[in-house]
This record gives sequence, structure tokens and C-alpha cells, in this order.
Amino acid sequence: MATKKEKKYVAASPEVEEAVTRTGKVKEAKPVGNPKPLRIDAFLLWILALAFEVCALFVFLGKLDLKFIPQLYQLIGFLVLDLIAVIIGAQLWKKANHIDPVSEENSLKFWLWNNMGLIACAVCFFPFIILVLTNKDADKKTKTIATVAAVICLLIGGLFSYDWNPVSIEQKDAAMDTLGSTTVYWSTFGKVYHTHDDCQHLNRSETLTYGTVEQAIAANRVRLCKTCASRDNITGLATDD
Repeated sequence: MATKKEKKYVAASPEVEEAVTRTGKVKEAKPVGNPKPLRIDAFLLWILALAFEVCALFVFLGKLDLKFIPQLYQLIGFLVLDLIAVIIGAQLWKKANHIDPVSEENSLKFWLWNNMGLIACAVCFFPFIILVLTNKDADKKTKTIATVAAVICLLIGGLFSYDWNPVSIEQKDAAMDTLGSTTVYWSTFGKVYHTHDDCQHLNRSETLTYGTVEQAIAANRVRLCKTCASRDNITGLATDD
């Protein structure tokens, strides 16, 4: 059995801390943020990533040359900047989707919407890879290094851009209807939220964040702990820890 640790409790927001201090319960769930700026920023970052991809291609073709940096360093540098912009954009997009999820009635639309970051990643690296591989004028060493670097960036970007924990509006509404103003808890590295801070799966957690179920979902804890669900006789919200 995991050894219990003394816990530090951190409120998800000042409003939650005030409500719990005053009444012992969190308030009814309220909007936890505006997803629109996050989505706009994500698109801007993906456009920037495309610009870096174009710069990398221009360096490869010899149409762009920063004289003080060797060509291969320029090429890899632009690809890395491309990767960084792609990943940050994807994280913002996923955060927006956890604040304002879409319906899962159309499974294809649901997948595409939640994985726009993955699509952007493909757009920001696949064209470069194809153009490099089909170029007959560049030397073999440059083509090999450029291709390998781009493929590695594509794989890393895809790994971080894919939404491994999507949530639908149906899931969010069901959680809010079932739990209402119930205080939920989640750990720093956990994947679920809990309705009991003494849950056995939290024994080794030193810091717990508490708030509304909507705040938990916005923090990427989209499902209820299976053990807590069993204790509360709740069905439909749980998952394995």
C-alpha cells in the first residue's frame, strides 16, 4: 500500500478558495476561461511554423543564406523553430478544447477538431520532406540530414500535438450534472479527478488542487477516478487510474 503523505491543498481559483472557506463547498461551475484567444494564438503560431518551414526550404534551396551561420545549422535551426511553434500551438488548441469541447456525435469531426494540432504538424513538415526527397540538385549528405531532421521533428511534433485525452461536450455536461458543486481534487501529474481527497490513489501526492469539475476538465483531468466513482455509486464518469 502506498505510504500516505501530508498534503498541501491549492485552490484552482481565488473564487473557489473563498467559497470553500465561507461555505465548505465550491460554487456551481462557471465558465473557466475564454477559448477564443487560445484558438487564435494557436492559429497564429501555426502560421509562424509554416513561415519557418518555408525558411528552412529556402535555406535548403540556397535562396536564403545567413552568412554567419553554416547552412546545415540554419536548416536545423529553422526546423526546430518550426517544431516549437507547432507544439505550443497544439497545446493552446487542446487547452481551448477542454474549456469548450465539441460534440462527439460525429466521430470524424470530433477527432479532426481535437487533433488540429496533429494536422498542423503534418502540414508544417510533410511538404518540406517531400520537396527535399524529390530535389535532384542537392548533394546526398544535405538531403539526408535535412530529411532525417524533418522526420524527427515531425514525429516529436505529432507525439506532443495529438490529443491523448479528449473530452466531449456530452462528457462535460454529464459530469457537471452529476457532480454539480461537489469539490473535486486532482494531483500534479494525475490523469483523473477525484471526489475524495483521501482516495488511495492520492496517498503519495504531496500537492492537491481542488475546485469544480469544470475546472478539473479544463486542467485536462477529464474523467472521474474509478475508485471514487465506486465509493459514490456513480456510473458513466469513471475510468481506470
